[in-house]
Amino acid sequence: MQQRLRIGVLYSRVRVEEKWIFGAMEKRGIDYDRLDDRAIHFDLNNPKPWQQYDAVLERSLSYNSGLYALRLLNAFGVPTVNTAAVAEVCGDKLMTSAALARDDVPQPHNATAFTPEAALEAIEAFGYPVVLKPVVGSWGRLLAKVNDRDAAEAVLEHKSTLGSVQHSVFYIQEFIEKPGRDIRVIMIGDKVLTAMYRNSEHWITNTARGGSGELCPITPEIEDICLRASNAVSGGLLGVDLVEHPEKGLVVNEINHTMEFHTMQPLSGIDVAGEIVEYVVKIAKRKGE
Repeated sequence: MQQRLRIGVLYSRVRVEEKWIFGAMEKRGIDYDRLDDRAIHFDLNNPKPWQQYDAVLERSLSYNSGLYALRLLNAFGVPTVNTAAVAEVCGDKLMTSAALARDDVPQPHNATAFTPEAALEAIEAFGYPVVLKPVVGSWGRLLAKVNDRDAAEAVLEHKSTLGSVQHSVFYIQEFIEKPGRDIRVIMIGDKVLTAMYRNSEHWITNTARGGSGELCPITPEIEDICLRASNAVSGGLLGVDLVEHPEKGLVVNEINHTMEFHTMQPLSGIDVAGEIVEYVVKIAKRKGE
């Protein structure tokens, strides 16, 4: 008799997405545990409590907490969605850009520097305006559109004074005149599941910043660039953000490894949470093979 699968769901807060995921687990009769990352601990000399899981789905809000949990789980031999290697690349915009560049996946023009002086030189080489982003972060926070040298000097000084490790790496991106929208695509494994336009009059189009969702047809071009982007970061459960560049066509702006889908699921009519659970079960079944 085959042993029942046991799944762990690592989370920070029960958002609507987690409620849907838990519901999808229960609907399928799956044995699962809710693992609050604020309450768990890892005993490195006793991995057995974690090795009971056939797979763990990571939904942490904190990039660092989620990444270190994935690293430990993978070291214990526990399959995870996503893997630590994928989370490490996707959670860091500079590493994502490097992976895309390595595989010749179209993306905006990016540069990086490690001092304000070098960053200012890079910005001047780009020409204004440019966008400064933290290498780690989500929901469109701490992005700055820099329109001239005075603004560049002020923002670079502020980032230097903040003093965190992330703010000491200056990630510079060309400013793209978007058509009032970008595109969020959900990928599960090698399948492009669904896509939506995120519309906004503001240059930041995240739905977390007030952008509205509209269903986007999945064209062969969208499918091709998303598959290439997924392969560049080693695949998994991903949210690929595309921008319609006026000269380059579709480019990959960012790749998210713990994406939200509270707008996408009702908009598309697709049970995204159910698809996620099916994918996690598929990964879990591989453990026993």
